[in-house]
Amino acid sequence: MTGTNQTPEAEGQVRDAVKGNWVDTRAPAWTRPYLRLSRADRPIGTWLLLLPCWWGLLLSMVADGQARWFDLWIFVGCGIGAVLMRGAGCTWNDITDRDIDGSVARTASRPIPSGQVTVKQALAWAVIQCLVAFCILITFPLAAIGLGVLALLPVAIYPFAKRFTWWPQVFLGIAFNWGALLAWTAHSGRLESPAVVLYLAGMAWTLFYDTIYAHQDKEDDALIGVKSTARLFGEDTPKWLARFMVATVALMGVAIVAAVPEGEILQLVILLCGPWAMGWHMMWQLRSVKLDDNDRLLSLFRSNRDAGLIPVLFFAAALLA
Repeated sequence: MTGTNQTPEAEGQVRDAVKGNWVDTRAPAWTRPYLRLSRADRPIGTWLLLLPCWWGLLLSMVADGQARWFDLWIFVGCGIGAVLMRGAGCTWNDITDRDIDGSVARTASRPIPSGQVTVKQALAWAVIQCLVAFCILITFPLAAIGLGVLALLPVAIYPFAKRFTWWPQVFLGIAFNWGALLAWTAHSGRLESPAVVLYLAGMAWTLFYDTIYAHQDKEDDALIGVKSTARLFGEDTPKWLARFMVATVALMGVAIVAAVPEGEILQLVILLCGPWAMGWHMMWQLRSVKLDDNDRLLSLFRSNRDAGLIPVLFFAAALLA
């Protein structure tokens, strides 16, 4: 399963890409290596980066009771920004991990280790994506711009985390949930405590879903010395997943209680249904997990798009209450 000489997938397709995805079937041939670097053939990561943004925006709107046309741009801008920054982050990740990826069966077919693009080409692509994302960011209030620039720090550090800690998923959580802080601030003009608690809920959620994801690579990771919570927890993983699930639900509940204006009981009830229903989805994942079934692990990981959308729906409903 390991080694650096694996044959790339047919026509450059990445091994764990969504089958029949638009990149491999409809995108112009010259763009495909760059779109694969950005994981456009695996959109789940974009969703996982975007959903905390929408949580933060919607909960901020509930907190101050205001809905403006600019909020629609924040909603859309976060979507575009998530595509671009997830793409830039993944490109940077592939640059830093190019030697490791060539030694892992699931990742050896990625564009750099399989020879589809050079490191210089990948670096140029990462810069282009960051610059376009920055053009969107500067349309937001100054405080949000500052947070957006600061977000580059955890993005830059994350790929190296698995080399020095058993908890690289914490660093992924720091980076992937930053949008909860940014979108709240983009609406309200300032960072407030409910956004921070919501951010922590997102980090717990990341620990949940990325531990499931990391179990796909645990054998290869052990051979090459890469650390992860999957390797750290081993057979105790279900117990840890249960803890992360409880932390996600509890912290999101605290953020909601702190954000809802006094006396808005109906809004509070509707909002609290979000983490409650999300918790049931996570419980289903926990009961379905099989630590040595990679197809099941990947399917459960991808199902977190639906898990994260659940609070979005309830938060949006609360705005109409």
